[in-house]
Amino acid sequence: MTTKIIIPARFQSSRFPGKPLVDICGQSLIERVWKKCCIAANEKDVYIATDSDKIFDHCKIKNMQCIKTSDKCLTGTDRVFEAAEKLNADLIVNVQGDEPLIDPADIVRVINTHLLNPKAIHCGMCAIKSEQDFRSASVPKVVCGPNNKLLYMSRAAIPTDKNLKFRTSMKQVCIYAFPMDALKAFASYGKKTHLESIEDIEILRFMELGYDVEMVEVSDSSISVDFPEDVLRVVNAIKNGAK
Repeated sequence: MTTKIIIPARFQSSRFPGKPLVDICGQSLIERVWKKCCIAANEKDVYIATDSDKIFDHCKIKNMQCIKTSDKCLTGTDRVFEAAEKLNADLIVNVQGDEPLIDPADIVRVINTHLLNPKAIHCGMCAIKSEQDFRSASVPKVVCGPNNKLLYMSRAAIPTDKNLKFRTSMKQVCIYAFPMDALKAFASYGKKTHLESIEDIEILRFMELGYDVEMVEVSDSSISVDFPEDVLRVVNAIKNGAK
Protein backbone atom coordinates (compact mmCIF):
# COMPACT_ATOMS: atom_id res chain seq x y z
CA MET A 1 0.00 0.00 0.00
CA THR A 2 1.14 3.53 -0.75
CA THR A 3 1.39 5.40 2.54
CA LYS A 4 1.73 9.12 3.22
CA ILE A 5 2.14 10.81 6.61
CA ILE A 6 0.44 14.18 6.95
CA ILE A 7 0.94 16.52 9.91
CA PRO A 8 -1.86 19.11 10.22
CA ALA A 9 -0.68 22.46 11.58
CA ARG A 10 -2.84 25.47 12.38
CA PHE A 11 -1.39 28.80 13.49
CA GLN A 12 -4.56 30.18 15.08
CA SER A 13 -4.96 27.66 17.88
CA SER A 14 -7.56 28.85 20.38
CA ARG A 15 -5.58 27.55 23.37
CA PHE A 16 -2.07 28.39 22.12
CA PRO A 17 -1.83 30.72 19.09
CA GLY A 18 1.31 30.21 17.02
CA LYS A 19 2.00 26.87 18.68
CA PRO A 20 3.58 25.07 15.67
CA LEU A 21 6.35 27.68 15.49
CA VAL A 22 7.19 27.86 19.18
CA ASP A 23 10.89 27.24 19.85
CA ILE A 24 11.82 24.10 21.74
CA CYS A 25 15.56 23.86 22.41
CA GLY A 26 16.47 25.45 19.09
CA GLN A 27 13.87 23.80 16.86
CA SER A 28 10.26 24.66 16.17
CA LEU A 29 7.57 22.34 17.49
CA ILE A 30 6.47 21.40 13.96
CA GLU A 31 10.06 20.69 12.87
CA ARG A 32 10.53 18.28 15.77
CA VAL A 33 7.37 16.38 14.84
CA TRP A 34 8.35 16.32 11.15
CA LYS A 35 11.79 14.88 11.96
CA LYS A 36 10.22 12.11 14.06
CA CYS A 37 7.91 11.22 11.17
CA CYS A 38 10.88 11.13 8.78
CA ILE A 39 12.47 8.47 11.00
CA ALA A 40 9.29 6.39 10.80
CA ALA A 41 8.93 6.77 7.01
CA ASN A 42 10.80 8.01 3.97
CA GLU A 43 11.14 11.79 4.02
CA LYS A 44 9.52 12.03 0.58
CA ASP A 45 6.32 10.57 2.08
CA VAL A 46 5.99 13.07 4.93
CA TYR A 47 4.02 16.31 4.51
CA ILE A 48 2.81 19.20 6.64
CA ALA A 49 -0.66 20.59 5.89
CA THR A 50 -1.42 24.16 6.89
CA ASP A 51 -3.53 27.19 6.06
CA SER A 52 -0.90 29.55 7.50
CA ASP A 53 1.53 31.51 5.35
CA LYS A 54 3.88 31.75 8.33
CA ILE A 55 3.99 27.99 8.80
CA PHE A 56 4.23 27.40 5.04
CA ASP A 57 7.20 29.79 4.75
CA HIS A 58 8.88 28.21 7.78
CA CYS A 59 8.55 24.77 6.19
CA LYS A 60 10.12 25.98 2.95
CA ILE A 61 13.09 27.46 4.84
CA LYS A 62 13.56 24.14 6.68
CA ASN A 63 13.08 22.03 3.51
CA MET A 64 10.00 20.32 4.91
CA GLN A 65 7.36 19.32 2.36
CA CYS A 66 4.24 21.40 2.95
CA ILE A 67 0.80 21.53 1.33
CA LYS A 68 -1.26 24.69 1.60
CA THR A 69 -4.88 24.10 2.58
CA SER A 70 -7.87 26.39 2.97
CA ASP A 71 -8.81 28.11 6.22
CA LYS A 72 -12.28 26.53 6.13
CA CYS A 73 -11.33 23.11 7.54
CA LEU A 74 -13.46 22.17 10.54
CA THR A 75 -10.81 19.93 12.09
CA GLY A 76 -7.27 18.72 11.64
CA THR A 77 -8.60 15.56 10.01
CA ASP A 78 -10.55 17.62 7.47
CA ARG A 79 -7.29 19.45 6.76
CA VAL A 80 -5.49 16.14 6.31
CA PHE A 81 -8.08 15.04 3.74
CA GLU A 82 -7.74 18.29 1.80
CA ALA A 83 -3.99 17.70 1.59
CA ALA A 84 -4.39 13.99 0.84
CA GLU A 85 -6.49 14.77 -2.22
CA LYS A 86 -3.34 16.22 -3.78
CA LEU A 87 -1.37 13.02 -3.16
CA ASN A 88 -1.60 9.47 -4.49
CA ALA A 89 -1.97 7.18 -1.49
CA ASP A 90 -4.00 4.22 -0.24
CA LEU A 91 -3.25 4.86 3.42
CA ILE A 92 -3.06 8.25 5.10
CA VAL A 93 -1.38 8.54 8.49
CA ASN A 94 -2.25 11.62 10.52
CA VAL A 95 0.32 12.55 13.16
CA GLN A 96 -0.65 15.50 15.34
CA GLY A 97 1.72 18.43 15.09
CA ASP A 98 1.82 19.06 18.84
CA GLU A 99 3.63 15.92 20.01
CA PRO A 100 7.37 16.75 19.74
CA LEU A 101 8.52 13.68 21.68
CA ILE A 102 6.48 11.15 19.75
CA ASP A 103 8.31 7.85 19.26
CA PRO A 104 8.79 6.96 15.56
CA ALA A 105 8.42 3.29 16.51
CA ASP A 106 4.87 4.06 17.66
CA ILE A 107 4.03 5.50 14.24
CA VAL A 108 5.37 2.33 12.62
CA ARG A 109 3.36 0.20 15.06
CA VAL A 110 0.09 1.93 14.13
CA ILE A 111 0.86 1.55 10.41
CA ASN A 112 1.74 -2.14 10.74
CA THR A 113 -1.40 -2.84 12.77
CA HIS A 114 -3.50 -1.10 10.13
CA LEU A 115 -2.05 -3.30 7.41
CA LEU A 116 -3.53 -6.34 9.22
CA ASN A 117 -7.04 -4.83 8.97
CA PRO A 118 -6.91 -2.12 6.29
CA LYS A 119 -10.65 -1.40 6.28
CA ALA A 120 -10.68 -0.10 9.86
CA ILE A 121 -9.46 3.19 11.28
CA HIS A 122 -6.59 2.88 13.74
CA CYS A 123 -5.51 5.21 16.53
CA GLY A 124 -2.84 5.13 19.24
CA MET A 125 -3.44 4.92 22.97
CA CYS A 126 -1.41 4.51 26.15
CA ALA A 127 -2.04 4.08 29.84
CA ILE A 128 -2.95 7.05 32.04
CA LYS A 129 -0.63 7.10 35.03
CA SER A 130 -1.74 10.18 36.94
CA GLU A 131 -4.97 11.36 38.50
CA GLN A 132 -4.29 14.78 36.98
CA ASP A 133 -4.36 13.42 33.43
CA PHE A 134 -7.42 11.34 34.22
CA ARG A 135 -9.35 14.42 35.37
CA SER A 136 -8.01 16.76 32.67
CA ALA A 137 -10.49 17.79 29.97
CA SER A 138 -7.58 18.21 27.53
CA VAL A 139 -6.83 14.47 27.67
CA PRO A 140 -9.26 12.29 25.66
CA LYS A 141 -9.95 9.08 27.57
CA VAL A 142 -10.36 5.80 25.68
CA VAL A 143 -12.78 2.95 26.47
CA CYS A 144 -12.27 -0.25 24.48
CA GLY A 145 -13.99 -3.57 24.12
CA PRO A 146 -12.50 -6.90 23.04
CA ASN A 147 -9.67 -6.72 20.51
CA ASN A 148 -9.14 -3.05 21.39
CA LYS A 149 -12.22 -1.96 19.45
CA LEU A 150 -13.10 1.58 20.47
CA LEU A 151 -16.41 1.83 22.32
CA TYR A 152 -16.20 5.51 23.22
CA MET A 153 -13.75 8.34 23.71
CA SER A 154 -14.43 11.27 26.02
CA ARG A 155 -12.89 14.26 27.71
CA ALA A 156 -14.72 13.14 30.84
CA ALA A 157 -12.98 11.01 33.45
CA ILE A 158 -13.95 7.50 32.28
CA PRO A 159 -14.18 4.69 33.19
CA THR A 160 -14.71 5.02 36.94
CA ASP A 161 -16.11 2.89 39.70
CA LYS A 162 -19.43 3.76 41.35
CA ASN A 163 -17.61 6.17 43.69
CA LEU A 164 -16.10 7.97 40.67
CA LYS A 165 -12.58 6.97 41.68
CA PHE A 166 -9.69 6.63 39.24
CA ARG A 167 -8.84 2.96 38.83
CA THR A 168 -7.31 2.51 35.41
CA SER A 169 -7.76 4.24 32.09
CA MET A 170 -6.20 4.80 28.67
CA LYS A 171 -5.67 8.03 26.78
CA GLN A 172 -5.49 8.83 23.11
CA VAL A 173 -2.12 9.21 21.42
CA CYS A 174 -2.70 11.20 18.26
CA ILE A 175 -1.41 8.85 15.58
CA TYR A 176 -4.19 7.87 13.18
CA ALA A 177 -4.25 5.54 10.17
CA PHE A 178 -7.08 6.07 7.69
CA PRO A 179 -7.99 4.25 4.48
CA MET A 180 -8.55 6.96 1.89
CA ASP A 181 -12.24 6.09 1.38
CA ALA A 182 -12.97 6.51 5.10
CA LEU A 183 -11.13 9.82 5.18
CA LYS A 184 -13.19 11.00 2.20
CA ALA A 185 -16.44 9.99 3.94
CA PHE A 186 -15.33 11.90 7.06
CA ALA A 187 -14.67 15.10 5.13
CA SER A 188 -17.67 14.74 2.82
CA TYR A 189 -20.04 14.79 5.80
CA GLY A 190 -19.43 18.53 5.83
CA LYS A 191 -20.08 19.19 9.50
CA LYS A 192 -19.31 17.82 12.91
CA THR A 193 -21.44 14.88 14.03
CA HIS A 194 -23.48 15.06 17.22
CA LEU A 195 -21.05 13.46 19.68
CA GLU A 196 -18.03 14.93 17.93
CA SER A 197 -19.44 18.42 18.37
CA ILE A 198 -20.11 17.84 22.08
CA GLU A 199 -16.75 16.25 22.93
CA ASP A 200 -14.63 18.03 20.30
CA ILE A 201 -12.96 14.69 19.50
CA GLU A 202 -12.61 14.00 15.79
CA ILE A 203 -12.38 10.20 15.94
CA LEU A 204 -16.00 10.12 17.11
CA ARG A 205 -17.14 11.24 13.66
CA PHE A 206 -15.83 8.00 12.18
CA MET A 207 -17.71 5.99 14.81
CA GLU A 208 -20.92 7.95 14.22
CA LEU A 209 -20.56 7.30 10.48
CA GLY A 210 -20.42 3.56 11.17
CA TYR A 211 -16.70 2.84 10.89
CA ASP A 212 -14.84 0.47 13.19
CA VAL A 213 -12.03 2.13 15.12
CA GLU A 214 -9.30 -0.08 16.54
CA MET A 215 -6.96 1.30 19.18
CA VAL A 216 -3.27 0.42 19.16
CA GLU A 217 -1.30 0.48 22.41
CA VAL A 218 1.88 2.52 22.07
CA SER A 219 4.46 3.95 24.45
CA ASP A 220 3.78 6.81 26.84
CA SER A 221 6.86 8.79 25.77
CA SER A 222 4.96 11.64 24.14
CA ILE A 223 3.97 14.94 25.77
CA SER A 224 1.22 16.86 24.03
CA VAL A 225 1.73 20.64 23.83
CA ASP A 226 -1.77 22.00 24.41
CA PHE A 227 -0.92 25.09 26.46
CA PRO A 228 2.14 27.37 26.73
CA GLU A 229 3.11 25.78 30.06
CA ASP A 230 3.45 22.40 28.31
CA VAL A 231 6.52 23.71 26.46
CA LEU A 232 8.47 23.74 29.73
CA ARG A 233 7.47 20.12 30.37
CA VAL A 234 8.90 19.16 26.97
CA VAL A 235 12.08 21.21 27.50
CA ASN A 236 12.66 19.57 30.89
CA ALA A 237 12.09 16.14 29.38
CA ILE A 238 14.66 16.85 26.64
CA LYS A 239 17.16 18.10 29.23
CA ASN A 240 16.63 14.86 31.12
CA GLY A 241 17.45 12.75 28.08
CA ALA A 242 14.23 12.51 26.07
CA LYS A 243 14.76 12.57 22.31
